[in-house]
Amino acid sequence: MSIWIFFKLIGALALLMFGMKSMSDSLQKMAGPQLRHVLGTMTTNRLTGILSGTLITAAVQSSTATTVMTVSFVNAGLLTLAQAISVIMGANIGTTLTAWIMSAGFSFNITDFVWPAFFIAIILIYSKRRKIIGDFIFGISFMFLGLGTLRQTGIDMDLAHNQPVLEFFASFDPHSFQTTITFLIIGSILTMCVQSSAAVMAITMILCSTGVLPIYQGIALVMGENIGTTVTSNVAALTANTQARRAAMAHMVFNIFGVLWIL
Repeated sequence: MSIWIFFKLIGALALLMFGMKSMSDSLQKMAGPQLRHVLGTMTTNRLTGILSGTLITAAVQSSTATTVMTVSFVNAGLLTLAQAISVIMGANIGTTLTAWIMSAGFSFNITDFVWPAFFIAIILIYSKRRKIIGDFIFGISFMFLGLGTLRQTGIDMDLAHNQPVLEFFASFDPHSFQTTITFLIIGSILTMCVQSSAAVMAITMILCSTGVLPIYQGIALVMGENIGTTVTSNVAALTANTQARRAAMAHMVFNIFGVLWIL
């Protein structure tokens, strides 16, 4: 792999993460103070709590943002522990929409649609009153541009004919449970390092779409990502009160239980 393709890969991942952050920030600005009120009214019981967590995460495209926000609301006494756990459960469902958007980006050239969106976004940003909407469209456009670039980079890397990469994955027994555990740990560590399960998910999709990574190893990486992503909320809760720390711990326990069940 040439140095140019490597920089293109990390640059595309940076675009993807920046787009998601911009979209999340602008949505939170649009929601503003109403978000706390909505969370309070939508978490009257467990089912509505799960639904609100799912919808908010599907909107802001980041389960980490929803979880950290929920932990801070518990710390501020705006949500009870039971309400927070239901929202976090919903966040785990909502975050899967990101993966579906990514899979759409890998099935066709999504970058064809971003250029008109960039143009519309810059007009809205300069119209002052609709600046936040422009920022939101910019965020989506950057996210899709990152996905399109990732897809093209995956094709350029030609991993299906890259001998060192093929030999690395061939060195693992695809039918061994130890291999599944190894890839699960790799997925967890990578997600802890980059602090974004979406970025690691994008890499997993590149490897699977080029036929280099067998599907079960890919699933093991995804399961690892689910454990690695819980670190952020636990770090955020370190300085919070006991209830907030319990909410963050519940997030980790829920994800670990889900992974053990699937295993």
